[in-house]
Amino acid sequence: MTVVENQPDVDLTVVSILAAVRPALDRIGATARTREDTRDYAHDDVRELAAHGIGLTGIARHEGGAGGSVRDVVDLVIAIARADSNVAQALRPTFLVAHQIAEREDVPLRAVNLERLRNGALFAGTANERNGGASGSVSTTARPVDGGYVVNGRKYYSTGGLYASYLSTQATTDDGTVVSFTVPVDRAGVRRHDDFDAIGQRLTQSGSTELTDVQVFDDEVSIVGESTPDNPWRGSFPQLYLAAVQAGIAARALDDAVFFAREKGRPIKHSSASQSVADPYVRETVGEIAARAQTARAVVLIAAEALQDQRGLRGEEARRVGAESAVTVAQAGVTAIESALRAAELLFDVGGGSITDRDLGFDRHWRNARTAANHNPRQWKLAVAGAHHLTGEEPPTSGLF
Repeated sequence: MTVVENQPDVDLTVVSILAAVRPALDRIGATARTREDTRDYAHDDVRELAAHGIGLTGIARHEGGAGGSVRDVVDLVIAIARADSNVAQALRPTFLVAHQIAEREDVPLRAVNLERLRNGALFAGTANERNGGASGSVSTTARPVDGGYVVNGRKYYSTGGLYASYLSTQATTDDGTVVSFTVPVDRAGVRRHDDFDAIGQRLTQSGSTELTDVQVFDDEVSIVGESTPDNPWRGSFPQLYLAAVQAGIAARALDDAVFFAREKGRPIKHSSASQSVADPYVRETVGEIAARAQTARAVVLIAAEALQDQRGLRGEEARRVGAESAVTVAQAGVTAIESALRAAELLFDVGGGSITDRDLGFDRHWRNARTAANHNPRQWKLAVAGAHHLTGEEPPTSGLF
């Protein structure tokens, strides 16, 4: 059933949102391990986040948003991922819709999606398919009928699909035109499947969406590639979002390292310390985890500022700065991933065998970071960044940089 919550307070600000969502984030963080074990989704708490207006962060206040910069948005994403990176990943499509609204006045369906966000709606992104073609190829069909299209196909990686009020996806007409559309999740013919089975990020709701004779109306549709913006690197913020999730994972690894050393750790037999927190090697390890977490956060915030700086630019300047920002985001993504993976691994050096107890669930940090890292190949990011620095070559506009 499509659900829209009450509109957030008219005096919404970034500060008020952060304060309002803290209790829900605390609950999400406290239950993350057990929910992953039991495949239990935080529906009520996520709805509470939406009702408090997280999707309005970064949208101008005169449009009913909370105001704030790209950095403010990323800060919020890191906080959510620190509580549970599964939830942060599941909310990515909602934040992507919000970012498009904040950045572009000409984005399709802007007014209607802004009103949906103001009503606490959540979105699912479900463009990808397992159709045997290259990543991004579309085999879902859209057959023109009076007033719109009838769509048939099956999507995968439908991130946030079970939380969502609306889903956005793409289909191809007989003449090869790719149409993009957003429909309510309770539209007849839409079926969402909880069949995502990765080693990590298990509760991101990234499974299948089945579309069977789904009616899509003309006013819900836009044509992909109909316009060419001055800055064609529209994937920069979606990629930055993934890096922010990694920064949140690194921060949570630090939280759990400190918790274990203080509350559960014991010095090894030949240690000079009587408490784990006084062991010089525990201190060194926790210090490195903290450094890795700080590094991940720092590069993400630097990249967020680069994206903020490109707003309002036009023409050749917009293209030049857009290319530079895309490279900055790619570099941040690589560093955030590697920082999160290292922090999650080092967590196990804070204690002995007992730190591997399954009731702690600390393995999920590495599994989640590793799975999220596979979203896009780091090798391509590094090669693209290197080419840009060496020859000035522009990065691809595929959305992966």
